[in-house]
Amino acid sequence: MNIFEALRISHQTQRALVDQLVATEGDSRERSVVFTALRKELQAHETAEERCFYVPLIEHDATVDTARHGIAEHHEMDEMVEELADTEMSSPAWLVKARALRHKVHHHLDEEEQVFFQLAGKVLSAAQKTALAKAYEAEFTTQRVQA
Repeated sequence: MNIFEALRISHQTQRALVDQLVATEGDSRERSVVFTALRKELQAHETAEERCFYVPLIEHDATVDTARHGIAEHHEMDEMVEELADTEMSSPAWLVKARALRHKVHHHLDEEEQVFFQLAGKVLSAAQKTALAKAYEAEFTTQRVQA
């Protein structure tokens, strides 16, 4: 497995969770469970991805700006998640904020897969791609346990 395949696994989970989240209603157990799962998934993925994908990309002139952009978007999503956590789940504003988060998550993941991965593929060797996948999976697992 290479780093791109490893990241796509979490991307699929994130898409599914954020789509489920906006399909929930009111202050329900389902909404709470899905939100908690999404929050943990995003946190674990972001931390592992920044350490095991973006940091190596910052070392290359061709990908430094892309990596910084990805990290900035992670911070934006973190702020959106915190805003959602601070909003009453039964409030109409909650769903508006959840939809905005859904849009941001889909945008970010699509951009990574369609742009970032292409650029990274040009600067990382095959051995690096494999090693980064192993490092990512280990870090992701550690982060999931801590979340």
